[in-house]
Amino acid sequence: MAACTGKVLVIHGPNLNLLGKREPEIYGATTLDDINTLLNERASQLGLELSIVQTNHEGVMVDTIQQAQDNFACIIINPAAFTHYSIAVRDALAAVNVPAIEVHLSNIYRREEFRHHSVISPIAVGQIAGFGANGYLLALEAASCLIRSA
Repeated sequence: MAACTGKVLVIHGPNLNLLGKREPEIYGATTLDDINTLLNERASQLGLELSIVQTNHEGVMVDTIQQAQDNFACIIINPAAFTHYSIAVRDALAAVNVPAIEVHLSNIYRREEFRHHSVISPIAVGQIAGFGANGYLLALEAASCLIRSA
């Protein structure tokens, strides 16, 4: 894993490219570009290198996760709707030897019943939900701690 020390993969799932316009009463006015800027600034302060991917396609997400093996020290993932049903994403995360942190902008447990179950959380190192864009920054801090303790 030494070749990937300090490298973090951030994966944004479906519809997150619509942040700032999509249901602002739930997701706020912060755009995905805003979040990525915050992440890059904080990563620089922490001495981490980020690679950021947004996809609306399950297969692309699975391919991206599989390519993380031997290339990244940690994955921060907001699987969005895939959280609740994508066994393919779950199995990809379980298959690679890269710790994953699950992030959600909203508190999925305060929303519709179908959002209360995550197929991802049982194989994730941890889950951060309900803190908006700050959840990504909290995940980045956690990733930094995981990498430094490895």
